[in-house]
Amino acid sequence: MNEILLIAAMAAVTFIPRLLPFALASRLRLPKSMQQALSYVPIAILSVIIAQSIFYRDGVLALHMNNPFLWSSLVAFITALIQKRLFVTILMGLISYSILKFWLLL
Repeated sequence: MNEILLIAAMAAVTFIPRLLPFALASRLRLPKSMQQALSYVPIAILSVIIAQSIFYRDGVLALHMNNPFLWSSLVAFITALIQKRLFVTILMGLISYSILKFWLLL
């Protein structure tokens, strides 16, 4: 019986913090300027995650020529400027990374 009570309590502790923001958000109206500012949050967070994975290796800034992530991101960036197609950009980035990492052993 104690195990079932413990599992139910853990489910409640996990579920309630996830439910409350959605339940309370329907009553709250943000100003238009705040909504516009918050629309930039996902792309800002994604940009930081990508930049960190490109430029940092083991907590150290890796701006050396042997960084395959740096070169493949440059290839993907140039492809995105030319093609403007997401699939082609991702494919070129993956292909260039594979060539640099596994065949040229950078």
